[in-house]
Amino acid sequence: MADILEKVMSHKKAASVATGHDSKPQAGDTELLATLGYKQELRRHYSTVEIFAVAFSIMGLLPSIASTLSFSMPAGPVGWLAASFFIFIVSLAMADMASAMPTAGDGFANMLLSMISIARDGNWTATRPVIYGTYVATVAAHGFMAIFFGRAMPKIQSACIFLNIALVVATVIALPIGKAHNSPPVNSGSYVFGEIQNYTTWPTGWAFMLAWLSPIWTIGAFDSCVHMSEEATHAARAVPLGIISSTGLCGVLGFVSLAVIASSMSKDIEGILGSKFGQPMAQIYYDALGKNGALGFMALTMIVQFFMGLSIVLAASRQSWAFSRDGALPFSKYFRKVSQHNLMRYQPVRMVCGVVAASIIIGLLSLIDNAAANALFSLAVAGNDLAWLTPILCRLLWGNESFVPGEFYTGKYLSKPIGWVAVIYMIFAIVLSMIPTEGPSPSSSTMNYTVVINGSLWGLALLYYYVYAKKTYKGPRTTVSPEDEGMATHVDMETK
Repeated sequence: MADILEKVMSHKKAASVATGHDSKPQAGDTELLATLGYKQELRRHYSTVEIFAVAFSIMGLLPSIASTLSFSMPAGPVGWLAASFFIFIVSLAMADMASAMPTAGDGFANMLLSMISIARDGNWTATRPVIYGTYVATVAAHGFMAIFFGRAMPKIQSACIFLNIALVVATVIALPIGKAHNSPPVNSGSYVFGEIQNYTTWPTGWAFMLAWLSPIWTIGAFDSCVHMSEEATHAARAVPLGIISSTGLCGVLGFVSLAVIASSMSKDIEGILGSKFGQPMAQIYYDALGKNGALGFMALTMIVQFFMGLSIVLAASRQSWAFSRDGALPFSKYFRKVSQHNLMRYQPVRMVCGVVAASIIIGLLSLIDNAAANALFSLAVAGNDLAWLTPILCRLLWGNESFVPGEFYTGKYLSKPIGWVAVIYMIFAIVLSMIPTEGPSPSSSTMNYTVVINGSLWGLALLYYYVYAKKTYKGPRTTVSPEDEGMATHVDMETK
């Protein structure tokens, strides 16, 4: 981190030119990337809106709320709003850094299979092998699309904005109308905003905090804007705007969605969570809209979640490719190659395949039991927060003097406090994700195994570093020659 900051400082003049409004976006982006020591290898064809769309698509608001509804139940929209505030603080801290240095299934399977259960009136339940098989097919489809639809991907991401917002609007309108034709009537405001349901053996206050896991997981994709930064035009502006706008919009729309869901659902929460359809949200749609209505909305939710998975594969492949470029991952020399084939040009095809293969292997945990499957969810929370915490903390501790703000900056007096609040919150979130959700004395089936899986992954990463990577990894690697630095490379900008 210190090396990168010093490099940016030594090229302050070049960076200033690169981010100026008078320079062409492609040339300016490439110059700024060169000041960090990297040449342009991917195609820059994502606009500011399309960069926002990647993060907003991964957040997949309604599908994510549906997947984590069991966490939201105790605190409802109030718990969502509280957590969203701190997540927005983290996004501001990330936006500061992203502007200065712009470098780069399972829920779908359950929702698809829940539609079969609804169609059969709850008389069919998917087995774990069926769920896993559907997941594998879905991830493979995501990989295929990420590789062969690369040129059309910005437009696909833009379409996801409208799909997500349309699903939210349709749900907000349909649930109260459908509920009005059934008894009992919609729930009161005091129930929606003032009642905390505690179905755990934890104290009520801690049960409220555990409800934060839903927004923590849902709004935890804003960093995907950073991973896509080397494919963004005018990245120093597009990336931070994508971060804060996706976080803010998802926080607001999530609050509205949960308020409507809480007002329209049955008060039999245990019945909803134990739905015969295998999906609490499917039960809520079914209760308010009937069988056909539930099928229609779950179909829309499923489509949105499919593209959410596609966006995750896209962003993860870019992040992993950037690590491989620096030699930070096993087999980096193989995975850092960018395809030059006409059909897949400027795509990190090998890394896309690597991400798909890793996802399929990790997904095997879902074959064990619910506790293992739930650990995957918490693993993402803890892993993301650690990944965000590290650069923010490094900047606060060692980068204050050499940090050069980009076009987006929260200011001399706010930037540091925002950073420290973000760090403290993320430490708390990591601990929160490892706490057993049902109580302080969990059984083998209710234990939160995130601490075991996460601890093993982090331990293996440290072992890999000290045994091998310490000898070969020397930090970010310069990929531009001195004569190329500050000059635009001729990456084909055509999308035809």
